[in-house]
Amino acid sequence: MTRAAKPSATPDFTFEEKLQARHGSPVAGIDEAGRGPWAGPVVATAVILDAAHVPEGLNDSKKLSEARREALYAQIIGAAHVGVGIADVARIDRDNILQATLWAMGQACRALPRTPAAALIDGNRCPALDCPAQALVGGDALSLSVAAASIIAKITRDRMMEELAKAHPGYAWERNKGYGTRDHSNGLKRLGVTIHHRRSFKPVQAVLLQNGEGD
Repeated sequence: MTRAAKPSATPDFTFEEKLQARHGSPVAGIDEAGRGPWAGPVVATAVILDAAHVPEGLNDSKKLSEARREALYAQIIGAAHVGVGIADVARIDRDNILQATLWAMGQACRALPRTPAAALIDGNRCPALDCPAQALVGGDALSLSVAAASIIAKITRDRMMEELAKAHPGYAWERNKGYGTRDHSNGLKRLGVTIHHRRSFKPVQAVLLQNGEGD
């Protein structure tokens, strides 16, 4: 695991180049979206960027506006290799959110159209991969490849939650994307727990217990 700080304010290829020197090319960046919400899947994405065609303005998805993320999403899809892995609520509840996230990351890497020589993982843990991997805390603000993965993961999951919101109105998933907002909490109390809620998460467990559905 690497805890790295660098003087530039935006991500670059520094960490990709270090891995390339040791393991060769290409290097994939891997990130996830949706570890904290009370509902919905966790989505992981692996991205291999073409250094000659890097979309301008790549950064940690949390630092970008929704409009900017959408624009970059289209550019990344058009210029890079992308793989996506999705861990559903059943897996999250069975294995716990960390293990489900690592599984989704592995799936995302294996879904790439070409096998990377190495991978940069946002965070402090590496999934089981078929290539060497380096964990990079804050990687979405340091590595262009991880930043690109963060954008694809965020947009992919947001779109999934917006579709789920149409089928399950009342929880404001179209706005909160399953996170624990006041609207979501009120919806849980009023409407109860759906099949898309993470029953292993304490706020959902509390509602189940109140409704006599808990263990």
